[in-house]
Amino acid sequence: MVTFERDSLTFIFLITLVLTTIFCPLLVQSCNAIDKEALLDFKRGIQYGDFQQLSTITWLPNTDCCATWRGMSCDPITKRVVRISLSGPAVSDLGPTIYIQGTLSPFLGNLTYLRILDISNLGGITGPIPPQLGKLSHLTHLSLPYNDLNGSIPASFGNLHKLKYLFLGHNALSGTIPHAVFRSMKSLLTLNLQGNFFTGSIPPSIANLISLQQLFLGQNSFSGEFPTGITKLKHLKYVDISENKIRGSIPNSVSELSQVETLFLNNNNLTGQIPNSIGKLFQMQELYLNYNELTGNIPHSVGELFQLKSLHLAHNKITGVIPDSVGELSQLQNLYLLDNRLTGSIPSTVGSLVSLVSMDLSQNKLTGVIPNSIGKLIRIGRIVLENNMITGKLPPSIGQLTTLSEIMFSNNNLVGEIPSSFGNLNSLTHLDLSKNQLTGKLSSWIGNLSYSLWSLNLSNNRFYSTIPQELKNLYQLVELDLHSNNFTGSLGVIFDKELSDYYTSIDVSSNKFTGPIDVNIGSKPVMAYINSLILFNNPLGGSIPKSMGNLTQLRVLEMVGNRLSGRIPQELGNANQLSTILLSRNRLNGSIPRKVLNLEVLEVFDVSRNQFSGKIPTHNTNIPASAFARNLGLCGSPLPPCKRW
Repeated sequence: MVTFERDSLTFIFLITLVLTTIFCPLLVQSCNAIDKEALLDFKRGIQYGDFQQLSTITWLPNTDCCATWRGMSCDPITKRVVRISLSGPAVSDLGPTIYIQGTLSPFLGNLTYLRILDISNLGGITGPIPPQLGKLSHLTHLSLPYNDLNGSIPASFGNLHKLKYLFLGHNALSGTIPHAVFRSMKSLLTLNLQGNFFTGSIPPSIANLISLQQLFLGQNSFSGEFPTGITKLKHLKYVDISENKIRGSIPNSVSELSQVETLFLNNNNLTGQIPNSIGKLFQMQELYLNYNELTGNIPHSVGELFQLKSLHLAHNKITGVIPDSVGELSQLQNLYLLDNRLTGSIPSTVGSLVSLVSMDLSQNKLTGVIPNSIGKLIRIGRIVLENNMITGKLPPSIGQLTTLSEIMFSNNNLVGEIPSSFGNLNSLTHLDLSKNQLTGKLSSWIGNLSYSLWSLNLSNNRFYSTIPQELKNLYQLVELDLHSNNFTGSLGVIFDKELSDYYTSIDVSSNKFTGPIDVNIGSKPVMAYINSLILFNNPLGGSIPKSMGNLTQLRVLEMVGNRLSGRIPQELGNANQLSTILLSRNRLNGSIPRKVLNLEVLEVFDVSRNQFSGKIPTHNTNIPASAFARNLGLCGSPLPPCKRW
């Protein structure tokens, strides 16, 4: 009877204990001792840092890591650590700030229930990745980017068969990737190794990552040919292998990436032609093949990429014409074909690219005229056609593109006048029509760009006429280049521009402008920040204004062949940022001011072929004798010694 009662009590106690364990988990011992010791060992490896999540206020040995330690999460039933999140703030363009310095403890491998390990953006975690992390068989997220980890990826990572996200980017990891790493990561969705120093080929075992959707391998030193194992990953949507040393051709099997939306293969050593099969990537939105050695034609099939938004083929050796099929890309926003060997004319079908925002076809061998259909690009912000052989007139239809901010058409064979419709381009910030055969007047329509135009370059053309008064209304203009034309009249309109922004550079050289130069040029508000003033080869006459000494930001002053007379004003030495002063081929006389010749940053000085006299002042700058030549009255180093001294 006693035995029965004792057994009954024992049974009731055991049942009570089990029920208590299930329904009152708070009574279970908190923070497993193994987990706590692993975390404390990691903390001991931190050399210094004021990151709040590892401050001495938390992570104390006599406290419950599941209850009070910041950055920790535990399973409510087992009280085993399942999550460590110690990520720093988002990384800026300047790189990560060092919040913590230290190493990863191998004891982290004892956190056998860990599912998420996020020690990212801390900047100063160094040393190798402990191979013991390969024991974390429950791990689904491993995130260690933007630190300073070195060494290679442990082969033991091949055991992480539940891993879905692996982020090791932007560290100092190096060496080759062991084949075993990818042997069983069949659940992996994202692999990010970019911004490291990995070498060797991308292992064929990458084909085992059958669930992979995002692949980031850019900014490394991977070599070998294009890894065909990648083309077997049917779920890939994002592929970045850019900025490596991948060689060989793009395989036809690239068409098997039927789900891919973004493909970055730029900045490699790829050769051969773009495969026609690329037209089967119907989901493609961004295609980057720029900065390679690709040859051959742009395949006509590119017009079948109906979802394409960005096409980057720049800086290759692609030949042939731009296919008319490009006009089928109604979603295209960015078209970059610059620096190739393309020939033929710009197809009129570009007018169908109604979503286009930026187009750069520069540095090719394009001929023909600019199609009038270009005026249909109602969303375009930037058109660059420079360094081609394009002929004909500027189409007036360009004036319909009210969103256009940049026109860069320099170094072609354009003729005729600038259409007055350009005055409708009230968003235009940069207009560069230099190095063409354009003619006519700069008309009053230029004043319509008063609140937008920032840079105007009409140099090396055949423009004539005076500068219209409306130029004064270009409040935003900071860069003006009109050199090598036939402009006439006074420069006063330029220097009297209404103040909003200040000029930084003016080049009106090799024209027919007459002077004299306004004596108050150095006191003009718009000239306060000028750093380059180039006036040479104009019949200006008059003298160098003393007020130029007020131009304290001026670095380059070129006034060669301007028929200037009188002396170099002593006040010019107050422009203490001057590094280049060119005054040759004038009628200047008197002595050379010591203060000017001893400007602290002066590097280039030339007053040859004038009428200077007297001894050349002692100076520290190494100026050749030729810079003082053809001044019959000058003497002293570097010229022959003066006879009187």
